[in-house]
Amino acid sequence: MTAKPISRRKLLKDSAKAAIAGTLFMNLPATLMAGGNSRSKVVLIRDPRVVRENGDTDGDIINRMLDEAVVELTGRSSVQDAWSAILRPDDVLGIKTNVWARLRTPVELEQGIRRHAMDIGIRDEDISILDRGVINDPVFKRATALINVRPMRTHAWSGVGTLIKNYIMFTGRPSALHPDSCADLAETWFYPQVKGKTRLNILVMLTPLFHGVGPHHFNREYTWNYGGLLVGFDPVAVDTIGVRIIQAKRREYYGEDRPINPPPKHIMVADTKFGLGTADPAKIELVRLGHQENALI
Repeated sequence: MTAKPISRRKLLKDSAKAAIAGTLFMNLPATLMAGGNSRSKVVLIRDPRVVRENGDTDGDIINRMLDEAVVELTGRSSVQDAWSAILRPDDVLGIKTNVWARLRTPVELEQGIRRHAMDIGIRDEDISILDRGVINDPVFKRATALINVRPMRTHAWSGVGTLIKNYIMFTGRPSALHPDSCADLAETWFYPQVKGKTRLNILVMLTPLFHGVGPHHFNREYTWNYGGLLVGFDPVAVDTIGVRIIQAKRREYYGEDRPINPPPKHIMVADTKFGLGTADPAKIELVRLGHQENALI
């Protein structure tokens, strides 16, 4: 069968998106950049023991999970080599976390990232871990590298709280991005303080929140011990996998399809409008490590 010719319009669109992606991830080593026809790689690693019976996070396990995921993602032979492929000794590093009290980024994970950065040679005074206030933080203002880490949860305005959404604090007025279910959240990734600086995205899936009603709703009944991390260079691809897991959990819990409300359109818009990454599951390479039972994907 003769291959269907690619239209000039599609060629120009794909070329423009590739150029945008190249600019956004220009600080990644060339060996870690996906080729033009490659799929975005996302690593899912799980260990049900990472969440203790009292709800606390086991720091040793979660950091071992992250190390294994980073080794797989980079294709390097050791943990040190993997982190050295992501960060440089002369980097100024901002670790953009999320501190929502009901479901925050585990402190053990934040500190594990800091330790790896210092092991590479980044000075302690050149590392900042922050959520709110990043636009005025001295380290974030001069950062050459960002690591984006947050838990996945349903969200009243955007459908889900994602890696893409985690950068909303880089705008002085987050409410400006709330219209239309926060569709244009990817805009923040093009701000001068952010553009081209993100080295790694980590979506925390330890006890995700799969349902909520209202801006600050939280009920532990709607969380479960998934014990996972999703790790990748492409935030859109990572968020896409995270949303598919949340949707599958909702289907399992309710016994029927119960779409996320409002729909998390910002993920698809990040792909189709902003060219930030891929939201097409067919273009995502999902690598599974660790515990496989009830992965929901």
